[in-house]
Amino acid sequence: MYTFSSKLKTFSFVLMILGAIGIGIGFMAAPKTIEDVEKLLADSHHGHEAAHVEKVAPHSTDTHVVADTVKVAEAHAADSTHAEAHTTTVDSTSHAEDTTAVVAVAEAPAHADNHDTHAKADAHSHDEHKEHLEHVLHQLQNKPWAALYVACIFFMLISVGVLAFYAIQYAAQAGWSPILFRVMEGITAYLLPGSIIFFVLLVLAGMHFNHLFVWMDPEVVNPESVKFDKLIFLKKGWLSVGRFLATAAIILVVWNFVRFKFRKNSIAQDSAEDNTPYKKNFKLAAFFLVFFIVSESIMSWDWIMSVDPHWYSTLFGWYVFASFFVSGITVIAMITLYLKSKGYLEHINTSHIHDLAKFMFGISIFWTYLWFSQFMLIWYSNIPEEVTYFVTRIEHYKLPFFGMLALNFIFPLLILINTDFKRLTWIVVMAGIVILFGHYVDFFNMIMPATVGDQWFIGIPEIGALMFFLGLFIFVVFTALTKAPLVPKGNPFIEESKHFHY
Repeated sequence: MYTFSSKLKTFSFVLMILGAIGIGIGFMAAPKTIEDVEKLLADSHHGHEAAHVEKVAPHSTDTHVVADTVKVAEAHAADSTHAEAHTTTVDSTSHAEDTTAVVAVAEAPAHADNHDTHAKADAHSHDEHKEHLEHVLHQLQNKPWAALYVACIFFMLISVGVLAFYAIQYAAQAGWSPILFRVMEGITAYLLPGSIIFFVLLVLAGMHFNHLFVWMDPEVVNPESVKFDKLIFLKKGWLSVGRFLATAAIILVVWNFVRFKFRKNSIAQDSAEDNTPYKKNFKLAAFFLVFFIVSESIMSWDWIMSVDPHWYSTLFGWYVFASFFVSGITVIAMITLYLKSKGYLEHINTSHIHDLAKFMFGISIFWTYLWFSQFMLIWYSNIPEEVTYFVTRIEHYKLPFFGMLALNFIFPLLILINTDFKRLTWIVVMAGIVILFGHYVDFFNMIMPATVGDQWFIGIPEIGALMFFLGLFIFVVFTALTKAPLVPKGNPFIEESKHFHY
């Protein structure tokens, strides 16, 4: 039986406490009114002006010299024209007096019209400015919510990815992986608390506590409102809060039920006299994989793609799946190596690690294929409502957008393509850390541009949310590992798995 290390448990609590404090600071620091936003923008503007002055200062001497030269030239020109102007002034004076009254009468209505035009322009400019401030206010208020949402969905979907991998092993009747089943079951234990927190976030969004999903605002589907959005109106049959929450509840309940039955049958198999519990899991795996492939697509549309309600991609479900699937497999490898280093799982050998590393490598390439396919087709077709998705990310999220490609494709390709490297613990751990961070940034890129826009930066809310959910994930997973033996001795393929070598 595994014993949860006191140091690791303390570390998880410290992460949760510090993370909760960071999340709280993020919400308290968010602006509450338009006046707060105006002050923030004014401070930012003054900062840019000060930087500009400092940048221009070295050229001030040259500027003054040029200015003085221009002034001398202007004075000389004025002297040369003054005499000519004086000779013509006397002749024109009488004519000017005669026409003054006529001009004054003609200018009166024109002046009034100009005044009305300027008044309307000023009012329009004021309305636009106020609308801009409201938009920035929503973005800054979204920032702590979006940070919480990204970290929450990322860790929850890691457990879902592991559950899918676990079901694939059962459905395929794989002989190499049963020695890893209890590790997988421990990771999937996070699905219950993770999905509860996540569903609460969805409910709060539906109750308008935040503006993460712009389509949830009833004004955008009201034809008489100034906020009316025709494209969202045409999608209101799908994008409705009731349908959204009901679908999410069904998906999360089924996922958690399947996970509960998997775990129950796996433990029952340890003391069973026949393979009945194993056969139940085999049938359950077949059902779950069919349900999963449909529910995963719906989930990706609702929970991620709908933050950009004008945009859609037919590849998006597969793209999201590849991201959290490779993250889940990476977590399996890293926790397995940790337990192995502490003296547990003595039957795990380099062949098991090599296979996990092959999945890490292969799914990373699969993710890259999907990313490129989606990007290339949208870029080539150049349809405005599609290409805007990437334009926003390239213009305002250049570093995370292109950095993610290096982390999720170039690094795994260079490191894990070598067969021998897949058997080295430190290589697999290093690659795993990079992959997990890279796919967290991937989820960051999916959510933040639509919810925060160009107001993003990595601050206390983002770091706090990541720390909190990492601490919770460590605590739940390693607590679950203490509840049952790490070796599923009743599994009919366990001996094959113990002696797996190639």
